[in-house]
Amino acid sequence: METNLFQKLEQYYDEMVSIRRYLHQHPELSFKEFETAKYIENYYRELGVSVKGNVGGNGVVARIKGAKPGLTVALRADFDALPIQDEKDVPYKSTVPGVMHACGHDGHTATLLVLGKVLHELKDELEGEYVLIHQHAEEYAPGGAISMIEDGCLEGVDVIFGTHLWSSEPLGTIQYRVGPVMAAADRFEITIQGQGGHGAQPHRTRDAIVTASQLVVHLQQIVARRVNPIESGVVTVGSFVAENAFNVIADKAKLAGTVRTFNEAVRDQIEEEIETILKGVCLANKSEYVYDYNRGYPAVVNHEKETEYLVELAKQIPEVLTVEETEPHMGGEDFAYYLQHVRGTFFFTGAKPDGVETAFPHHHPRFDFNEKAMLIAAKTLGSAAIHAHQEEKVEVSN
Repeated sequence: METNLFQKLEQYYDEMVSIRRYLHQHPELSFKEFETAKYIENYYRELGVSVKGNVGGNGVVARIKGAKPGLTVALRADFDALPIQDEKDVPYKSTVPGVMHACGHDGHTATLLVLGKVLHELKDELEGEYVLIHQHAEEYAPGGAISMIEDGCLEGVDVIFGTHLWSSEPLGTIQYRVGPVMAAADRFEITIQGQGGHGAQPHRTRDAIVTASQLVVHLQQIVARRVNPIESGVVTVGSFVAENAFNVIADKAKLAGTVRTFNEAVRDQIEEEIETILKGVCLANKSEYVYDYNRGYPAVVNHEKETEYLVELAKQIPEVLTVEETEPHMGGEDFAYYLQHVRGTFFFTGAKPDGVETAFPHHHPRFDFNEKAMLIAAKTLGSAAIHAHQEEKVEVSN
């Protein structure tokens, strides 16, 4: 079975590349992926695969039933792009101004589409059911996962697997981690309201820039001095806006930033600590404030058994040269929601382009990845899916 799976994936590799490049040329932003969703749905319909569109928004879910009873295994790929101008000099450069696939979601989609095609062709030999989740809006909270789950995409699912093509790691690398592997990603916005005035008369004002600057400095104490050093956390102020003429003292300043954590207790603590510091700084400067804290995706927490199972299978993929444990990543991923409902694991597939020492990072205008990584990802996901039934039987017999 595995030999047939691998051979068919290799046979359709050129199609996988073609799909990826088409999607790369026609990217769509989160929650606006209407044509991409149609493309995915039509692909399955032409194969004769049962498929449903408009799942939780622009999501698409295909289902393939094997001829024999078994588990229901879900595989997930995201398909939204980013508001970034594509600066690569390649034939498949984005044709949409200011929008590009700068995170590999085009590759995720091509991987799962072709894997779905192969699973459909092998269905008479397969056990159980395969749920292929094509998710919209991963890049922008609240994301597409939570609405797709609410709309039933995990109905009957026993286990789920997902991967992210990772351009910073060499081709042939599979990275895994038991437990938290990606962080909870939150956003905060703060408006400081002081009292503006003439730059030559500061004693008659309450300078919002000075107050906000003090706040930025004090916020650095949260992780450095208030969070248990055994735990991880990030508080980053990414935006500071107070536009005025050169001789005007600002009456208002706006800050925006992100918080990254793995532990829910630390997440709660940082949200509270920000406001505690904010109150104190504004009290000292006789200013008012508005504070909004928006919780984004929770941490991605991999299940132990499924991760260890994935590791053993990955070692058997011919093109996989290295299987290694990764450090936790502070980036966010709404795959977290799936793992809150069913057991499973999320891993990274090395995709560094050929001939480069350091690849352009994800979300960079010149981001690209090694397309051969898609074949490795498809083989790893496919192998995990078809062997999940055998793993369950071993556990039951024991």
